[in-house]
Amino acid sequence: QVQLVESGGGLVQPGDSLRLSCAASGSRFDYYAIGWFRQAPGKEREGVSAISGSDGETYYVDSVKGRFTISRDDAKNTAYLQMNNLTPDDMGVYYCAAGYIATMDSSRYDYWGQGTQVTVSS
Repeated sequence: QVQLVESGGGLVQPGDSLRLSCAASGSRFDYYAIGWFRQAPGKEREGVSAISGSDGETYYVDSVKGRFTISRDDAKNTAYLQMNNLTPDDMGVYYCAAGYIATMDSSRYDYWGQGTQVTVSS
């Protein structure tokens, strides 16, 4: 098993940046793919980005390509989501999740963090 804790959310203005962290404890972190998901009020949870555990291959939803960067530091058992040029459409609770396959399909992830709120407002 692995336990996940997100941090780094907050209130920012449009155009600002945030870096989210996903700290893991428990089983071998490097075995797991990590996904970032977000959920806005009244909307379904959406896959934002994912990174594999084997070769570090990355995936992004089209709406964040060129603005968000996912990364991981296996020595620190931590994954990151660097978010630049944020817009109000990026608002929501951001969750990280661990699974065996890097995918935007939330059903493929076994472990979830509690989420961190991202608010983008002027």
